Amino acid sequence: MNMPNRQTHWENIYTTKREDEVSWFQERPAISLELIKSVGATLHTSIIDVGGGESRLVDALLQDGFQDVTVLDISGAALAAAKARLGGKAAKATWIVSDVTAWQPSRHYELWHDRAAFHFLTDPADQAAYVKRLAEALAPGGHAIIGTFAVDGPERCSGLPIVRYDAESLAGVLGDPFTWLETRRHEHRTPSGAVQKFQFSVFRRR
Repeated sequence: MNMPNRQTHWENIYTTKREDEVSWFQERPAISLELIKSVGATLHTSIIDVGGGESRLVDALLQDGFQDVTVLDISGAALAAAKARLGGKAAKATWIVSDVTAWQPSRHYELWHDRAAFHFLTDPADQAAYVKRLAEALAPGGHAIIGTFAVDGPERCSGLPIVRYDAESLAGVLGDPFTWLETRRHEHRTPSGAVQKFQFSVFRRR
């Protein structure tokens, strides 16, 4: 799927479905918060949530006192909904509407978080563009937390094909600039009650 079609798809999803009607909804993103803590993030760590959409990760981070949080998503509607939910607290975060494969980072971040965005990139050219932006945006010594469907997880999501990963295959796509540190398996229960099997891998930028 090319960039304009990706944007149209996600704008349609976020303008026609409630937050708790999408399969990826989490009341509290516990595993993401655990991994952010595990890499030693402090309240001053600069964090970017890539493909954050309406995720409540930003809510939890701001509630916990994190002071440098950015959310990037291809859907302006998704970010508008997240900002409306946060009310006045939204001003404490930075919001970027962009397709990550075309985004031009203007600064470095110490922590890159992505829950279920990368696995939608099925074209090797898009995967390479993502990795390029990751390498440009993540500060040396910084950490990337990337969650995707596991190799025994779903083959499609939101009507789209995805690429399933384990730690080794994900590390192979990211390449030499990144050192794999750990992987955790996670079973996400959707609002409809289905179970989706994920893997969350942590990398360090060399």
